[in-house]
Amino acid sequence: MSPDLWMLLAFAGLLIAGVPVAFSLGLAGAVGILAGLPPMMLATLGTNTYNSIAKYPLIAIPLFILTGLIFERSGVALRLVRFAQALIGPRHGGLALVAVLVCMIMGGMSGSGPADAAAVAMVMLPSMTKAGYPKPFSATLIAASASTAILIPPSVALILYSIVVPGVDLRALFAAGLFPGILAGLALLVPALIVSKRHGWEGGTPVEGAERLKVGETFKQALPALFAPVLILGGLRSGLFTPTEAAVVAVAYGVVIGLFVTREIGWRDLWALFGEAAVISGVVMLIIALAGIFAWAGTMLGTFRGLAEWIIALTDNGVLLLVLIMLGVLAAGMLLDAISIYLILMPILIPVMQHFEWNPVWFGILLAMNIAIGQFTPPVAVNLMVTTEVARIRLEQTVGWALLFVVAMAGALALVAVFPEIALWLPRVLGYNVG
Repeated sequence: MSPDLWMLLAFAGLLIAGVPVAFSLGLAGAVGILAGLPPMMLATLGTNTYNSIAKYPLIAIPLFILTGLIFERSGVALRLVRFAQALIGPRHGGLALVAVLVCMIMGGMSGSGPADAAAVAMVMLPSMTKAGYPKPFSATLIAASASTAILIPPSVALILYSIVVPGVDLRALFAAGLFPGILAGLALLVPALIVSKRHGWEGGTPVEGAERLKVGETFKQALPALFAPVLILGGLRSGLFTPTEAAVVAVAYGVVIGLFVTREIGWRDLWALFGEAAVISGVVMLIIALAGIFAWAGTMLGTFRGLAEWIIALTDNGVLLLVLIMLGVLAAGMLLDAISIYLILMPILIPVMQHFEWNPVWFGILLAMNIAIGQFTPPVAVNLMVTTEVARIRLEQTVGWALLFVVAMAGALALVAVFPEIALWLPRVLGYNVG
């Protein structure tokens, strides 16, 4: 049996055995080195792990994770929900619309789907349950809507994609993700509103008269939260700071809002938040570090090149191959997190992308949309696991609703695939390099 096959089988076997992804990657890489390279090459393990994380743009990941935690604990989600409720008013599907909008705005602060899902679910689920929405529907809608955080900047997954794929401008990726992220949210909203109206969940009259004052009051309360995405994206567009510096600015802004505006966190709370962000970031960085061993071994053994050539040889039809790749990534997204998928699949997919001359920014957004679908598709469904835990229901109760929203977001993915300018128009207008 060839060394690269030993490596791939070792990785698959370790995953099936329940070994965490990070250690599965590192151990499988070591197996590949032992099977096909001189044993002295094991001395490169330390160098490869260090080189994998010794990249300046990666600093943004722990900082954006910290930003999301700070905004989550600062009562930002609650203020956004109140503003959206006052703006939309009581009507069929009103709270469903509020949930989608708030998830999208929160995604523009944290860049993390699970964090987004947790913050919104804590606030929205009680209100939606009182209004007659079944808990499985509400939990699934919030989980699906929170998955747009992987598209709407600042996205942790897109930061990693810009590092893995050479020559891709992170600012272009951020800009390219905005419209597809909004399109994905709208795609989820359509079936949610139709189902809400059909079942008669929630009802009433639009906001009128005295209620307009409430809109103004809640807008003032929500203004600091609404300004956060503007600050991040505006600073990037103006050239005032780089994406990594934007993460620092976002943390500083979140601390000011939490301590002095909402006053829902104190100095002692900050220390706890720093610790929580460090733990989450440590997990992410461990995956990236140990994936470096797997990537180096796969490159030296020619595993990735061989797999890429095999994929290219499947068909000369680029459209058909793109569909097959999207289905494969969707399957991976149902089992693995976004970071692991990028680290495992991109060394294989980059030669395929170059062979068919697919735009790297557009292709990155397609992958992100596919991974977003996987975040609320059982059996793993990281976002759905968070919301079902908050709702105190079983994951299997949400399967029917999850399939509905999978179809809806797949429709948005198909539109972006057929019309690449949905993703590429904004970065072109802003003058970024889109490849």
